[in-house]
Amino acid sequence: MSMKRILLAEDDNDMRRFLAKALVRAGYEVTDFDNGFSAYERLQEEPFSLLLTDIVMPEMDGIELARRATEIDPDLKVMFITGFAAVALSADNRTPSDARVLSKPFHLRDLVNEVQKMLIAA
Repeated sequence: MSMKRILLAEDDNDMRRFLAKALVRAGYEVTDFDNGFSAYERLQEEPFSLLLTDIVMPEMDGIELARRATEIDPDLKVMFITGFAAVALSADNRTPSDARVLSKPFHLRDLVNEVQKMLIAA
């Protein structure tokens, strides 16, 4: 079984490093970007198992990124990390139907558990 690959988009540098380190430690291969646009460009080049994205980012927000990403790869799992859970869940913004939302602040253990649950289902 190949290693599950996670694409991480988070504009907060400390948060991004923190998350990437935890996921690598949990056995995932992580490619991370500080904006949605760069993450989207990488998605066009290679496949990932999971998109883990902040919602509020400059240039391209996480919802737009998720929408475009799932157009490229309908099987891509999506998890949003946000301080604004209500935003993510409103039905009118065309978020992927099975996307999960993890509200900040959260424990790394919770993040890793949620990621594992999503990827086991894959």
